[in-house]
Amino acid sequence: GVIIVQTTQNTDAASWIVHTVPGFPAAKTGYSWPAAENAKGHLLICLTISKSQINAIAASLLRAEPLVHYNDIPETETVGMQYFKKLSDGQFPTVPPYLSRQSIKTAAQAAVTVNIYSKSATSRYEIYRRVIVKALKKTIKVWSRRDNKLKGDCRVVERNIRLIKSPARVGNHDTNLDADLTNWAVSDPGNIFCLIDRPYAKNQTVQSAMAVCIDQADIFARFNDIAAQVEDCPQ
Repeated sequence: GVIIVQTTQNTDAASWIVHTVPGFPAAKTGYSWPAAENAKGHLLICLTISKSQINAIAASLLRAEPLVHYNDIPETETVGMQYFKKLSDGQFPTVPPYLSRQSIKTAAQAAVTVNIYSKSATSRYEIYRRVIVKALKKTIKVWSRRDNKLKGDCRVVERNIRLIKSPARVGNHDTNLDADLTNWAVSDPGNIFCLIDRPYAKNQTVQSAMAVCIDQADIFARFNDIAAQVEDCPQ
């Protein structure tokens, strides 16, 4: 993802972009979209926020242990943001807690709440069931590449994990998991949409991971339409 801060004096404006686009943005150079990605599914979410939200984002990112490719945000813009300082310095925590839940709000007058869930690799938690389902207390429908080891899960009433059938209909065309690099989920019942940075696969239990969950009816409705068909529960 990308954190962007507007440095104009007396301006409280920032953005957080969460995406699947490879190599975006290119530090100090113009970005060129790779032609090979035209045939693949991608997702980019841009959240307009105030600068006061950056530290909470950084706190979540610390658990997700990202590689910081580039940072040119002036320190004057992040004074007092201890988590952002640790993030920019690569000071990732090595002791519990291994989970983080942070909430931010968008800058619009009708602000939207965004919950960020992250886990460290040390936790060995499975983010879809152990983190997302537990936090939402709802069934989720998941669109993600799979390893055929981690199956759908219908053991707990109203806490199911249902896998969306591939191909799925997006607008007026079909998309399939082989050509789609996104991992997302919608709650059942709504109105929550989550973007997850790890596929629905067994090996993510030993990897750091993050989910960005947005409670907004219009966004939910668009993705819930794609999630119309789900696979049967495992027997």
